[in-house]
Amino acid sequence: ALLVESGGGSLQAGVSLRLSCAASGSLSRRYLMAWFRQTPVTQLDLFASITSGGNTNFADSVEGRFTISRDNAKNTVYLQMNSLKPEDTAVYYCYGLDPNYGRKYWGQGTQVTVSP
Repeated sequence: ALLVESGGGSLQAGVSLRLSCAASGSLSRRYLMAWFRQTPVTQLDLFASITSGGNTNFADSVEGRFTISRDNAKNTVYLQMNSLKPEDTAVYYCYGLDPNYGRKYWGQGTQVTVSP
């Protein structure tokens, strides 16, 4: 599966934004899907994930503000971001893991810039 993110942009603090991650191939229902983000001064940071069964997990920094969901029929994973803060500014990457074979998939990244 080739992953393509979309929905990034520049916006002011406090607003909401939804990112999408579309798989060009079939996004298997068994894949673990996740979102990472990276700034020029931080490493790649895992902050949201969703299992094949729909269980989600979030980093403390986004808990309560971000949600992750998946639509297997559309081969798409979503990241809903609410109450955005300047510290959410980063390049956001979609990630997929095939647990059966250990294959990993990355999107090309999409920039989100939040101004005060």
